[in-house]
Amino acid sequence: MMSASEAAKRAAEHVTAMTGRSAESVVGIERAGEGGWRVAVEVVETRRIPDSADILACYDTEVDADGDLVAYRRARRYPRGRVERD
Repeated sequence: MMSASEAAKRAAEHVTAMTGRSAESVVGIERAGEGGWRVAVEVVETRRIPDSADILACYDTEVDADGDLVAYRRARRYPRGRVERD
């Protein structure tokens, strides 16, 4: 069975391959059925100067027990540093 850290690494690699943008961070992970994982990966979609004006995106992914990509989608885009309100 794949560990959470390995699933996060594989999901970040998949997002990089699919979008052509480097993963900035993994911002969430949870188990999915049959030994898979759901992983939220953050990337910089648009770089700006200063970097505090960058536009980030969060991609929701799912990897199976072997680390293969099962699903991915961009969940949201937002300016760096924006605080979400509950």
